[in-house]
Amino acid sequence: MTSLFQILMLLLDVALFIVIAHVIMSWLINFGVLNIRQPVVAQIWDGLNRLLEPIYRPIRRLLPNMGGLDLTPLIVILGLYAIEIILRNNVALFL
Repeated sequence: MTSLFQILMLLLDVALFIVIAHVIMSWLINFGVLNIRQPVVAQIWDGLNRLLEPIYRPIRRLLPNMGGLDLTPLIVILGLYAIEIILRNNVALFL
């Protein structure tokens, strides 16, 4: 069962990495560092959007309109950390 705990923690780390990569890439696109018309950038951006949009969409519906500020990735990151804390506090169940 310890391996199950380690796999869950690994999945949480990968999800956190994907969200942070999406945030950084969106900043780079908005500041003009990356050009969305480049095929590699467009493919990575589209892939990240396809992965994260099903997670972001329900959260965006709940949040009030903040203009150009999107707090959805922050809430997802906090949720991932909350799940990690819950798993670490209940690690005895996996032993």
